[in-house]
Amino acid sequence: MARLIGELSMSLDGFVARKDDQVGPLFDWYANGQVETTTACPDRWTFRTSQASADYLREGMRNIRAMVAGRRLFDVGRWGENGMPFGVPVFVVTHTVPDGWPRADSPLPVTFVTDGVRSAVEQARVVAGTDGWIGVGGPNVIQQCLRDGLLDEIRISLVPALLGDGIRFFEQAEPAELDGPTVIKGDRVTHLIYQVRR
Repeated sequence: MARLIGELSMSLDGFVARKDDQVGPLFDWYANGQVETTTACPDRWTFRTSQASADYLREGMRNIRAMVAGRRLFDVGRWGENGMPFGVPVFVVTHTVPDGWPRADSPLPVTFVTDGVRSAVEQARVVAGTDGWIGVGGPNVIQQCLRDGLLDEIRISLVPALLGDGIRFFEQAEPAELDGPTVIKGDRVTHLIYQVRR
């Protein structure tokens, strides 16, 4: 069965963005090195990181075959116009389908799922196959997947910065136990990989 992996960059004080959705220094590690990692949209995103971070990113590029994300992340990231680095089908958890969708000019396949996160995950599993990964984006959707017992792994790219305020990764998380971490040291980022205990 496809693995469900929630991953975000996070400040030392637990934030994944400011209240205005800006990430500030949290994404600086994507461009602070010499090792190039191409994406599905190289005209928009080509990462230049340390070798350790490049290896970490490339593993995701090879294995993520579908994404489940919240509507806020989809809108803020402008995935409908710009695509996203993985270039895989995206299942957006939302209460309503936005005006103008579906769109023939979207740079990636987008499905708006209005009947909950579990339905979005089930649809993503069909696309990802038995050996692929499903990336989960956005703190709220990651917490829903964790609460419903769907999440297999949490990946945190921990950035040495304090935002002081903003959107927390685990604002309303239910109690959970994790195994790990596997630690990968990059340049101004530490990648932490935790397995969710069942």
